Amino acid sequence: MIDSETLIPVGKIIATHGIKGLLKVHSFSGNTESLQACGSVTLKSREGIQSTHELKSIATSGGKLLIGFKGLDDINQAQILVGSEICLLRNQLPAPEEDEYYWCDLIGLKVATIEGVELGVIEDIFEAGSSDIYVVRSGEREHLIPAIADVIRSVDLKNGRMLVSPLEGLLDL
Repeated sequence: MIDSETLIPVGKIIATHGIKGLLKVHSFSGNTESLQACGSVTLKSREGIQSTHELKSIATSGGKLLIGFKGLDDINQAQILVGSEICLLRNQLPAPEEDEYYWCDLIGLKVATIEGVELGVIEDIFEAGSSDIYVVRSGEREHLIPAIADVIRSVDLKNGRMLVSPLEGLLDL
């Protein structure tokens, strides 16, 4: 089993496509170059079971990826992989640019305002138009924080902390 610190989720298998074993994938980055260059990926099932698969094909369709794996030739074989995360080894990915982060590095960060108000922990991230949205939770309270420069003031991965300057009314929602 590969250390989960080394594996970076880059997408999730959301459905089968056709009857010949293709899988429909939601990409977390929209960047297919890393997938195409690596040749093989590690799948992590909902139960945490890891398996390595060699890529046969990658195409885009309707904003999603269609991926084929060698040895996976029919819908019945493909169906059991739905729900699995597609992961790459950290060393298979390019280093993020300045002020860019892999989602897996942001999940779990404590979030506070620049005034020192603790908002909670980033528990999820999703895409919404031109920016990502960080789902920050503290108990029953949930804040949706847009990942834009006017709001995100600093990210300190080493200390597990993000400081934000929320737009007016954002925390009242």
